[in-house]
Amino acid sequence: MSLIKFNNKRELFPSWTNEGLRNFLNTDFFEENSLMPAMNVKEHDGNFEIEFAAPGLSKKDFEITIDNNMLNVSGGKKHEVEEKEEDYTRKEFSYNSFKRSLSLPESINTDQDVKAIYENGILKLNLQKKKGIDEKPKKIIEVQ
Repeated sequence: MSLIKFNNKRELFPSWTNEGLRNFLNTDFFEENSLMPAMNVKEHDGNFEIEFAAPGLSKKDFEITIDNNMLNVSGGKKHEVEEKEEDYTRKEFSYNSFKRSLSLPESINTDQDVKAIYENGILKLNLQKKKGIDEKPKKIIEVQ
């Protein structure tokens, strides 16, 4: 038996012929250079707390929006260094960005302000729940 080295991260399952499945897996998440911050979601009695690990950014590097019950959090940082000497110029630059979108549950009060705090490389969002929401009981569906 011989082994064939496979080094294409965009195609995790190259033998799949279904284009829909391949397109689903071929996302920027699998790119080597993609920046996808880790995320924690905590549910409390009156609110949800969402944390993103995004070290090296500043408050002005984030854009946070809520649109049609979707929470969109994006951030980016551009870094540029230029060094000039008598006989040469060296210029280096990089740009990293991310975007995470989360579907919000109906229990979130989107009319109330979302609190966003960025400290020590962690972006914390606090989303308030609606008051007086009746939770629907779990519905069990019998298979016939």
